[in-house]
Amino acid sequence: MSSQPKSSKKVILTSGAPQPIGPYSQAIRVGDLVFCSGQIGLDPTTGVVVSPEVETQTRRVMENLKAVLVEAGLCFDCVVKTTIFLKSMNDFPKVNEVYGSYFKSNPPARSTVEVSRLPKDVLVEIEAVAVGVATDQ
Repeated sequence: MSSQPKSSKKVILTSGAPQPIGPYSQAIRVGDLVFCSGQIGLDPTTGVVVSPEVETQTRRVMENLKAVLVEAGLCFDCVVKTTIFLKSMNDFPKVNEVYGSYFKSNPPARSTVEVSRLPKDVLVEIEAVAVGVATDQ
């Protein structure tokens, strides 16, 4: 059985994104990889869903992800993979438009799936994987 060095896993936590409401972290850094948990359209201050509109929720999701990435010393250019979970594929064009505004060139690999239900009955959730050396290393 192999053991990992204690310093290989670092929890990323910021007040700029909603606080975890369960046994998970906003993100985990392992070496040069940062695994961001799925973000939904919650206001980080109030913990309330920002709007019933998918565009507004998507914008908030992206801002929440941005806050987590910044806390990890990274940015959207460092994102190599995202997964988008949609309540309805009918919202795909609207989500895609907002999402695309955050990845103007060289967008990451991506999967998009329709799911039956998301936390707090939101319309969209997005998770990300990023790569880059932390600014604090």
